[in-house]
Amino acid sequence: MLSKKMLKALNKQIQEELYSGYLYLAMSAYLSDQNLNGFATWMRMQAREEDSHAMKIYQYIIEHNGQPLVPELQKPPRDFKGAADIFKQALDHERHITACINDLVDLAQKEKDKATESFLQWFVDEQVEEENQVVEVIKQLNIVKDDGPGLWMLDQEMGQRTFTPLPGIENRMV
Repeated sequence: MLSKKMLKALNKQIQEELYSGYLYLAMSAYLSDQNLNGFATWMRMQAREEDSHAMKIYQYIIEHNGQPLVPELQKPPRDFKGAADIFKQALDHERHITACINDLVDLAQKEKDKATESFLQWFVDEQVEEENQVVEVIKQLNIVKDDGPGLWMLDQEMGQRTFTPLPGIENRMV
C-alpha cells in the first residue's frame, strides 16, 4: 500500500508526464506550421511516449489500491524560435523530469517503499535515454544550422520515428 505522501508524489508525476506530452504536442504543432513535418512527427511520437509514461504510473497506483487523480494542466507555450530552440527547450524539460523522477526515488527510499523504488528504476533508465535522444538531435541541428538542404534531410530522418506502446499499458492517445 502506498503512503499518502507517496501517492501524492506519484499523482504529481502523472501531471508532469501529461504536461510533457502536452508540451511536445504544442511543439509539434509549431513545427508543422513551419513545414518541418518530420520534426513535428518526432515530437508527436514523443508526446505519445510521455502519455504512456503517465498511464504507467496511473496503473501502478491502481495496482497498489491508490486513487490516481486526473490533474489540471498548465497551458504550454506556443511561440518558439525554430527547431533548435524547440529541442533546447525539450532538453531543459527532460532534465526537469529527470529531477522529478530522482526526487520520487529519494522519497521511496526514505519511505522504505521497495516496490515503488523498484518500479521507478524503469523511469530512471528511461530518462537517460530521453535526454540522450534529445542531445543527439541538438548535435545534428548544430551541424546543419540553418542550411536548407541539411535541415530538409534531418527533417526527413526525424519523420521516421514511430511509437511503440509499452506492454500492458493502456495508452490514452490514439
